[in-house]
Amino acid sequence: MTSVLHTWGSALTHHPHVHMIVPGGGLSPDGTRWVACKLGFFLHVRVLSRLFRRLFLDGLRDLHRAGKLVFFGDLERLAQADAFAQWLAPFRKSDWVVYAKPPFGGPEAVLAYLSRYTHRVAISNHRLVSADTQTVAFRWKDYRIKSGDRQKVMRLATPEFIRRFLIHVLPDGFHRIRHYGVLASSTRKANITKIRALLCVQRTEQTPASEPDAEIIPLTLREPCPCCGGPMRIIEIFRRGQKPMSRAPPREQAT
Repeated sequence: MTSVLHTWGSALTHHPHVHMIVPGGGLSPDGTRWVACKLGFFLHVRVLSRLFRRLFLDGLRDLHRAGKLVFFGDLERLAQADAFAQWLAPFRKSDWVVYAKPPFGGPEAVLAYLSRYTHRVAISNHRLVSADTQTVAFRWKDYRIKSGDRQKVMRLATPEFIRRFLIHVLPDGFHRIRHYGVLASSTRKANITKIRALLCVQRTEQTPASEPDAEIIPLTLREPCPCCGGPMRIIEIFRRGQKPMSRAPPREQAT
């Protein structure tokens, strides 16, 4: 499966949750056949809800025992084991909701879904209405309204807006996207090749890469140069860990 961490709500509140995409089947233990789920059924949502509740609360208990949970203000009393266990007990009896959606219509729908959550930040520029040293105004969607216009404008003091935004900045080294099982990075290529063969699915032909000596048409960035105000062009794109090609800076053309 692939999981994507999403920590914010529309109003920039702290609302951590995980979006997951799970294939409707998997490789057999010996890796010789594909085991598909039943048609129109994947798993019992109520069973999944209770399993998730147990694993989540057990994880909180283990973190508390290891001293990895820190409490402040009125919650300092929860640092005591008895107080924390008493506070945690009601959550084991309440219903937890796991929302499972029907299967996607195809790989295009999967990509469209993932693109909404993978590399976005807590708020995009088009939602900002105004900003100054005192107040920041932005549009948000009120999901409590069942019908009608859900779009509203929220105005926050600038320090509060900054605080809400920064609680969604992940710690250094924390991965927002994780892959498990047949999609794990170490074995993904071999697993996908084997699954394609078992399902008799042909790999999509990819456009061959251009020759190194071919002329590269520079792309123009939307933002102008902060120094001269002229258009900025992308002259090279390289992956993490890849060294840039040794080349001289582009010469200015005479006009």
